[in-house]
Parts: sequence; structure tokens; C-alpha cells
Amino acid sequence: MSYQLNDLVHLMACLRDFEHGCPWDRAQTYQSIVPFTLEEAYEVADVIERGALDELDAELGDLLFQVIFYARIAEEDGRFTLDDVIHTIVSKLLSRHPHVFPGGTFESFGESASASVESIKQTWEAKKAEERVARGQLDLFDDVPLGLPSLTRAQKIQKRASRIGFDWPTIDGVLEKVSEELGELERARSAQDPEAVIEEYGDLLFTMVSLARHLGINSEQSLRLATQKFESRISQVIRLAESQGIDLTIATDNEKNGLWDQAKSV
Repeated sequence: MSYQLNDLVHLMACLRDFEHGCPWDRAQTYQSIVPFTLEEAYEVADVIERGALDELDAELGDLLFQVIFYARIAEEDGRFTLDDVIHTIVSKLLSRHPHVFPGGTFESFGESASASVESIKQTWEAKKAEERVARGQLDLFDDVPLGLPSLTRAQKIQKRASRIGFDWPTIDGVLEKVSEELGELERARSAQDPEAVIEEYGDLLFTMVSLARHLGINSEQSLRLATQKFESRISQVIRLAESQGIDLTIATDNEKNGLWDQAKSV
């Protein structure tokens, strides 16, 4: 037997059933399940970045369950249903892809001319801008969530600012700014000014996000990958130290550097 989407929707309704459902699931609110939603999204990213694609279907299922959960609570509140969620996203994507659906309908599929990636991006951003105006979001940054991870939010804010000309025209300008911010951080450190150190470090980090953007990479993903690499190598260092009878708490710098070099070569 193969379960379908309707079965998951029915399961959620059973879990939230007032008389026979699960007490934990009944007690949840929009706010209480946000941490789980974020965790599940990061677990999807994790299996992809680890190349563990045999785990992806299960992780996507966990993430899908979060959507079903929100939709069920909303239906109980009389706000909207899962069908409304699906209708909204399909309508939005039909509208945002005029190069695929020129009439904004499924019936118009196949009637469009070819389009460049750059023109597609411009159309996408124009459509999003129209939607923001329609929602009354007139500020450039109105719909950039405060709860985003800091690097991701910085990158989105910078991308928005670049639309009105607040950006470096070339990567050379960004690199010069990185050097400038490093110098300001060093001066704050030398002055033993803790508040200035925090501010200048933030400026440096913000500029590094801009560097990532100009390099065409995602700063959040890049840092996750770097952290995973460091974690893997430290774990390998620990294993090597144990196999060689080295106590890392009292090891010399030469011993630790040697173990690090061995870990890098594994």
C-alpha cells in the first residue's frame, strides 16, 4: 500500500482531534512549531550538502508535515485550508513565469518564446515588486523577515539595496572594503574598545557577505560547508590522536599541527 497526500492530511486531522487525538499535537500553535519547521528545513539542507540523497525523501516528508500542521491549525481557526495554500502558490508561480505561461494559465503553456536567464530574473523581481505594492509593502525591505539567519538576511538586504544602485560595481571595490574593515577592526582592538570591536567585526562580516554575493555564492551555505569540513577534520584529529597515544589536552603545537596535516590528507 502506498500512502498519498490525502492520507497525511487525514492523519494530521486525527492527531488534532479533540477527543481521540494526541495531546502534544493538540497543544501546538503556529508559534510553537516554528522551531521544528526551521530544524526540518536545515535537515533537508544537511542531507543534500552531505550527499546523503537516500535520506532526502524522509527529510522532505518531515518538512511537508510542517506545512500540513500549519494548514490544519489555520483550518481549525477558520483562516484557510491546505487547498487555499496550494491555490495561492500555483497562482503565484503561473503569474511569475510569463516566459512559460504567457497567459498566466496552464492552457497558455507552450505558447511563449524563449527567454534569457537574465530577462527571467528581471521579470521575477518585477512581479515580486508588484506583489509587494499590492500588499501595501512599500518599503524596500518590508518583506525581508527579521527571523532569517543573519548571513542570509544580510545577503537579501544587500541584494535589495543593489536594485537602487547601492552596491560596488566590481568585486575589486568589495575587496578594498574588506581590507578597510580589517584595518578598522585592528584599530578598535588596539584601542581596547569592546563596543567598537563588536561594531567593526559586524561591519567586516557584512562586507564578507557582500564579497560572497559578488562571487555568486551563498554565504550561509558556504559557512555551513566550512563548519562541516572543520568538524570532520577535528573528529579525524581526535581519532588519530587516540590511535597514536597523544593526549590532545597536553599535546604540543607541533604535535597538533602534525595531526591536523594528517587529517587533511585523509
